[in-house]
Amino acid sequence: MKNKKEHLIRFRSISESHKAFGLPKPNHPLISLVHFNDEYTFKPEMAPVYDILNFYKITFITKNSGKLRYGQNYYDFNEGSMMFLAPNQLVGGTEYNSETHAYILLIHPDFLMGYPLAQKIKQYTYFSYSFNEALHLSDSEKETILSIYHIMDKEINNRVDVFSQEVIIAQIELLLSYVNRFYQRQFITRKAANKDVLQNLEALLDDYFNGDKPLREGIPSVQFVSEKLNISAGYLSDVLRSLMNQNTQQYIHQKLIEKAKEKLSTTHSTVSEIAYELGFEHSQSFNKLFKRKTQQTPLEFRAAFDYHSK
Repeated sequence: MKNKKEHLIRFRSISESHKAFGLPKPNHPLISLVHFNDEYTFKPEMAPVYDILNFYKITFITKNSGKLRYGQNYYDFNEGSMMFLAPNQLVGGTEYNSETHAYILLIHPDFLMGYPLAQKIKQYTYFSYSFNEALHLSDSEKETILSIYHIMDKEINNRVDVFSQEVIIAQIELLLSYVNRFYQRQFITRKAANKDVLQNLEALLDDYFNGDKPLREGIPSVQFVSEKLNISAGYLSDVLRSLMNQNTQQYIHQKLIEKAKEKLSTTHSTVSEIAYELGFEHSQSFNKLFKRKTQQTPLEFRAAFDYHSK
């Protein structure tokens, strides 16, 4: 088997992507909306094995049977599934079957230049989610998204004038706002599964801080815990916000402070020794974090605990 790096292709323009997939030249060089259906089918034999895009990609599947491949894995994407990619992410190979209907929206960052959306789009964390964290729409949500796509389709492919860019950007912003709302709904309807994520995270951090890993590896990072849980960092933070009103970094710090309080109240170790045991290189950093989270220094907490425990 060839190394996947040998197949790595970077598409710097939307036109390059169209050409590679055997599609007609886009009507606009900075934005493209393609609708694969029974008359206009996707050609999987044209698709590169691995590719990186210099632009945003939003996939909206409107009809599907069976599993689809993204990268090296297969996923069950239902009708109404949506996936999101930001620039410079590894896409991986893509396989649709002849019965798959989907809209593929490609947006170059330059298309958004000069509009507030150019910065706002970077705040939508679902562009960093993994494909197994796709958005699954209800029938009514699907109709809402389809109505926006129909407007964009007319503007991008049939009606180009001085107002087109403004109208299209307004529709993109509306689309992303609805997606944000629908993901929040998905977090609620999948609360049981999300609670499992929280329990697994808690067990992971308890095991980490109860052992000697902080001494050897330092404070666990968001990327470390998300990889251990097989969840994208962005999705994990958004799950925690929906359940705890905290992101992953804040939750890690909460567990760290809990462990620090335990050590301060049950051992005679110095503050510097505890800081080192918890993964801090410098005790000053530990003191600063502890005070920010508890409104007390570690020594003040220990003194107050000793006083109340007498």
